[in-house]
Formats: sequence, C-alpha cells, structure tokens
Amino acid sequence: MKKAVTIILLCVLIPAVVIGGAILFRDRFYTWLAVLVAILSCVPFLYAFERRDTTSKELMVLAVMIALSVIGRIVFAGIPGFKPVTAITIIVALSFGGEAGFLVGSLSAAVSNFYFGHGPWTPFQMFAWGIIGLLAGLLRKPLQKSRILLCVFGALAGIAYSLTMDVWTVLWSEGTFVLKGYLAAIAAAFPQTVVYAVSNVVFLLLLAGPVGKKLERIKKKEGLFQ
Repeated sequence: MKKAVTIILLCVLIPAVVIGGAILFRDRFYTWLAVLVAILSCVPFLYAFERRDTTSKELMVLAVMIALSVIGRIVFAGIPGFKPVTAITIIVALSFGGEAGFLVGSLSAAVSNFYFGHGPWTPFQMFAWGIIGLLAGLLRKPLQKSRILLCVFGALAGIAYSLTMDVWTVLWSEGTFVLKGYLAAIAAAFPQTVVYAVSNVVFLLLLAGPVGKKLERIKKKEGLFQ
C-alpha cells in the first residue's frame, strides 16, 4: 500500500503540479512550484521518519549524496550537459531504492540552481532527475547485475531528461503543448542530448563501482533503507 501511494505521489501528483503550473502560470510562481515539488519529494521520508528511528541517519546519508551531486554539477559547469547528477542519482537508487533516488535527483536540481539560477525550468529539472532515480530504483536488480544494461539505462536517462526539458521549452514558448514545436525543440537540442547520454555512461563507469560499494557498506553496517 505504501509503495503504491509513493508511486502515485511521485509519478502522478508531482508531474501534474509541474505541468499544470507551467501552463497556468507560465514563468510566474515557479519558485513556489519548485518548493512544492521539493516538499512532495520528501513526503515518503517524512512519513517514514515518524515510524522508524533510523530514518534520521538515512536522511543524513542522502544529504551527503545531494551535496556531492551539487558539487559535481558545479565543478563541470564549464562543459554544458556533462554532469554527474544523473549518475549519482542512479547509483543512490540502486543502493537505497527509488524513493531515495527521486529525492536525491529532485533536490540536487533545486539546490544546485542556487548557483546556476532558478527559473521556470527548475521544477522540470527536479521532476526529470527525480523520475530517473525512481525508475532506477524500480529496475535496481537487473541494473545491478549487468554493467552493460546499466550503461544503456544511463544513456536512455540522458535522452529522457532532454525530452522532459523539451516539454518545458514548448510550454514556455507556446503556452500549451504543440507537437510541431516539441519536435523542433528536440531537433535543436539533439547535440546537447548526445552529451547528456554520453556523460551519464562515463560517470556511471567511473562511479558506480567505488561509490556503489561504499553505499552498500554503509547500508549494511547501519541497517539503513531496509
């Protein structure tokens, strides 16, 4: 029951808030939309916090991973699209589950945009990275068994992120969803999409092994995310 409610919350309510807010308010009130997405992303953990003593440790570990994700995005700011955020989000999801992946992905976007600049794109970035984390958690068993499958998922995640941000581009420019405009946005963003996909594969190959092992060790030692 809890898992079903969580999936509905993260996959239905949050995208409805993001898209509905973009259509109704355009470039206004985006800060409130970002705050609302952040709050909704935290709901599963806030609920667990009331039921389990160990959740405070879990939140501390996730805060560290969010910080690393944000730092990584800033360090590679000079290379547009080449960022470790997606890879770190996926790695967290593989060790701790989809809820943790969604939280790390969405809050990495919100926090790092204090450096890169907030705007009406922020809620879409939060949702895009968050949903990648959720999907990685749902597919964690096959992704953990196959490095090739993990790389394929990382590449597809880069494409999915770009396609999601193209939705924002169309809603912002047209005021509603227009298929012709969406296809034009996809074509214009194609080089950036390739960079997204390649960077995800590179960072997964570099980080999935060492970081994943550290997270699994912490998980077992502290009895987290059981």
